[in-house]
Amino acid sequence: MKINWKGVMPAVTTKFTNDDTLDLEMFTINIKAQLDAGVHGIILGGTLGEASTLTNEEKRTLVRETVKIVDGKVPVIINVAEQSTAVAKQVAQQAKEDGAHGLMMLPPMRYKADGRETVAYFKSVANSTDLPIMIYNNPVDYGIEVTLDMFEELLNECPNIQAVKESTRDISNITRIKNRFGDRLAILCGVDTLALESLLMGADGWVAGLVCAFPAETVAIYALAKAGKAQEAIEIYRWFLPLLELDINTKLVQNIKLAEVATGIGTENVREPRLPLAGAERKNVLEIIDKGVKSRPNLPKYKQYL
Repeated sequence: MKINWKGVMPAVTTKFTNDDTLDLEMFTINIKAQLDAGVHGIILGGTLGEASTLTNEEKRTLVRETVKIVDGKVPVIINVAEQSTAVAKQVAQQAKEDGAHGLMMLPPMRYKADGRETVAYFKSVANSTDLPIMIYNNPVDYGIEVTLDMFEELLNECPNIQAVKESTRDISNITRIKNRFGDRLAILCGVDTLALESLLMGADGWVAGLVCAFPAETVAIYALAKAGKAQEAIEIYRWFLPLLELDINTKLVQNIKLAEVATGIGTENVREPRLPLAGAERKNVLEIIDKGVKSRPNLPKYKQYL
């Protein structure tokens, strides 16, 4: 399946049972809710997916199960966040074997690679597979920035590097990328609280977090923004912002899983060392979620614009 790097692509959470095994039943419920809302792809194994706590076999199971659930409707993308080039290449190979349609790639984990090393890492993995790749550029959280000059070298030599998850927090970077690369590099915003601004500045899509709990509202914002109905999108976005801010937090997984519980498409179970929220922190998050759920906007018929 060729990936059209646009639209809303949820970075989905991984569901766990009370016994800390994969909860594929609840996972299926959530994925179907995303599909019903009109998302354009599914991204597995990111931060929200608690990838650092998953075994390799669990990641492979999630890919295989998701491919079955989506049944060709949208592409399935698996995140690659590894410490060594050799393991990253192995993950890419396994993703292809398991039916994934594309990869999202972070720079090397733990070791803070310099620019030359980062480019060499991406090149080596990209040249080992024919799967299309989206580079995840998040220097704020991961300490390594993929600069425009680095992208130029990668795009010249790796045709399957096709998109960037833009998480520098610098809105003007969207214009810089468009000016430098035109349509050669698709841009998907990776920061929930900057999503509408990014779309209005020309981003092609949104790798979203709160979509896990509020899929229709998220897709509606994208569809309206791209249809030139900015004011309608802004009205939904203003309602959504307090919830979207739950994604810009070290406890984003726990926050979003609580929101999934509130909308009936998830559970609160997380995998240790994460623990469910407690005390005043939990109370504050629940108040934000409850207020948002009670004031959910009536959405226009946004699917006509998809």
